[in-house]
Amino acid sequence: MTADDQRGPRWLHPRSAYIHVPFCAHKCGYCDFASIANAEDRIDDYLAALEREMFRVLGEPQRVETIFVGGGTPTHLSSRQLVALLDSIRHWLPLEDGGEFTVEANPNTLDESKAAILFEAGVNRVSLGAQSFDSAMLKVLERTHDPANVDRAVEMLQKVGIENLSLDLIFGVPGQSLDGWGRDLKRMLSLSPQHCSAYGLTYEKGTKLWRERRLGVVQACDEELERSMFLETIDVLGAAGFDHYEISNFARRGGGCRCRHNLAYWLNHAYWGFGNGAASYVNGVRRLNTRELNAYIQRSLNGMPATTQEEQLDDEKRARETIIVNLRLLEGLDKQAFRIQTGFELEDLAASTIRKFTGIGLLSNDGGRLRLTREGLPIADGILGAFL
Repeated sequence: MTADDQRGPRWLHPRSAYIHVPFCAHKCGYCDFASIANAEDRIDDYLAALEREMFRVLGEPQRVETIFVGGGTPTHLSSRQLVALLDSIRHWLPLEDGGEFTVEANPNTLDESKAAILFEAGVNRVSLGAQSFDSAMLKVLERTHDPANVDRAVEMLQKVGIENLSLDLIFGVPGQSLDGWGRDLKRMLSLSPQHCSAYGLTYEKGTKLWRERRLGVVQACDEELERSMFLETIDVLGAAGFDHYEISNFARRGGGCRCRHNLAYWLNHAYWGFGNGAASYVNGVRRLNTRELNAYIQRSLNGMPATTQEEQLDDEKRARETIIVNLRLLEGLDKQAFRIQTGFELEDLAASTIRKFTGIGLLSNDGGRLRLTREGLPIADGILGAFL
């Protein structure tokens, strides 16, 4: 039996870990993540709380294949604090040889010192929140960088040796045109990233942008225009040599640059999550930490769980969740792998739903795999929700 087998199947025992860093220079109007601005005086206590949580949950260092440090803005930390964070992660979550170590960054928070710190700590993938290369769109999104910051950040990271770069873009921004979105894609491609994530803007309940939409201060992008932007993204990036492998994600063809960490989510594999607002999925139990910063710090420093929600998934619910996340992948759901992972035959759970959407051309069912069609991709959320 290999060491991998001794740990148990991937959908029960984690090989991936997410670490949340909530601090930002500014809270963007569309952001619904557990993030906070103007709380720099809490960073050192937070890092101590993170260390304490990893000690309490893990007990001893646990080797992993992927690490993802997100936020917030991890690179908003000072150089000293960034070193402390990465040292703690490397101690408790040593990375397997050939593993993937991702850190999110905002373009205007990187400097040469921080780029070097990331590289020296073993970070081999950086996800840059470019969002747009149009100053007017950045203003609508309340992003504090300018387009030139993205170019400088890419250059600094490549200079220190981090070649696997992903750029995040947002389409469907109020006032955005199809031509403007096309220019964003062209500018992004000129930087030769290995990966691109392109998301349609969402108005998450409770955010500033959601309130402004309700008040009529901003007008949402027309749905047909947003659909055209999404389909143009697929066509433009495909022609430029990118594989569309998940609804919102594209990796340079043949480069092995799909985000392995996020693939663990889409395959419904287990993962650890540390930090305020972080989720974990271990041995069929989903847990969610408190989003409140001070409560997280106090609980963790006192050796207490920071969890506010916990759910033991029964076999059928775990199987239905697996359907939903698998179908986000362009390769779709492999029925044999699904049977091995969940113990269910797909048709026993969802035959009528499959017939409904294959009948109108939104799903493709070739007997071995079930996948979204091109027509189904733009309305994926509605289709996937039906499998619950």
